[in-house]
Amino acid sequence: MLNAIGLDEAQESAYRTLVGLGAADVPELAHRLTLPEEEAVRALRRLERQGLAAQSSARPGRWVAAPPAVALGALLSRQRHELEQAEITAARLAKEYRAEAAEPAVHDLVEVVTGASAVAHRFRQLQLGAAHEVCALVTGKPVAVTGTENRAEEEASSRGVRYRVVIERELLDGQTGLSELVEALDRDEEVRIAERVPTKLVVTDGTMAMVPLTGHGTEPAALVVHASGLLEALTGLFESVWQQSLPLRLTADERTVTTEGDGDDRAPDSTDLRILSLLLAGLTDASVAKQLDLGLRTVQRRVKRLMELVGVATRLQLGWQAYERGWVSR
Repeated sequence: MLNAIGLDEAQESAYRTLVGLGAADVPELAHRLTLPEEEAVRALRRLERQGLAAQSSARPGRWVAAPPAVALGALLSRQRHELEQAEITAARLAKEYRAEAAEPAVHDLVEVVTGASAVAHRFRQLQLGAAHEVCALVTGKPVAVTGTENRAEEEASSRGVRYRVVIERELLDGQTGLSELVEALDRDEEVRIAERVPTKLVVTDGTMAMVPLTGHGTEPAALVVHASGLLEALTGLFESVWQQSLPLRLTADERTVTTEGDGDDRAPDSTDLRILSLLLAGLTDASVAKQLDLGLRTVQRRVKRLMELVGVATRLQLGWQAYERGWVSR
C-alpha cells in the first residue's frame, strides 16, 4: 500500500516489521523478512533516506522506526504537493492546447494507430482516461485485445466509471466467454447480447471513439476519432445496437428468489437462473450445457422442472413467468 510514496514491497515490509518491533538489528530483521542480510540492509538504507528509519544512537547496530504519523505524514504532504503541481501543469498545457486547436484541421480529428501492441495500449489509455462512461461493442473474434488482457476495464469500473457493453452471441461460445461475462456483471456493468455486432467499437465519455481500421489477415490497426460528425455517427451506432439488444443477467437477486431453507425446495437455484438467462439470450440447450459444464439431459431436466414449477406448457410461457417472478431481468 505504500508504493504510492515510492516504497517497494521489501521496504514496506521492513518498515512494518520495525514499527511492530520498535527496534531490530539487521540479522533479526532479515530473518523475519526471509531476506538475505544484504537486501535487508538496502531496504533499511532506503527507509533511512525517506526518513522512515534510523540507526539507534543508544545501541549501535540496531535500527528503529520513525513514528508513522510524522514520517508518513511528511511524505504524503510532499506527494500531495507534487500532484497539485502536476495538475496545475496539466491544466496549463490543456489551455495552451485548446488555444492552439481552436480551429483544428481535419487530420487532427482522427488518429491512426498501427500494430497490435499500439492498438492495445491506446485502447487501455481510452478506458483509463474515462471519467463517466465507457460504451463498447464487442465482436466474437477480437484481434488486438482479448477480454482476459483488458484489465483497464477493472480499474475504470473501480473508479465508478459506468460501462454499457453489447457483446456478440458468438462470444459466449469461447473458452472464457461466460466467465468474463460473469466478472463484468459482478462489477455492475450493464451487458446486453446481440445476434451480430456490426463492428468492434469503444466510445468514452462521448468525446472519443476507437474502431478497427483493417480486417483479418493484415496488421491490426485502429482509428481513434475525436469530437466530430464521425464521432456522433459512431455514438449513434452504439445507441442503436444497444436499444435493439437483449439485457442479460446471470446472477440472482437473493431478495426476490426463494432459496432452500425458506420452505420451498423446488425454488430455482443459481444454476437454474443461469440456464434461464442463457436460454433467453438465444443459446441452444447444447450451448447452455457446454457453457455451464453440465450434461445436456441435466439442462433439459432442469428446464422441465421449472416449467412444472410455474405450471406452464411451453418455454415461451416459462420465459414470461421467469420475468414476472423476478427470476431474470427484462
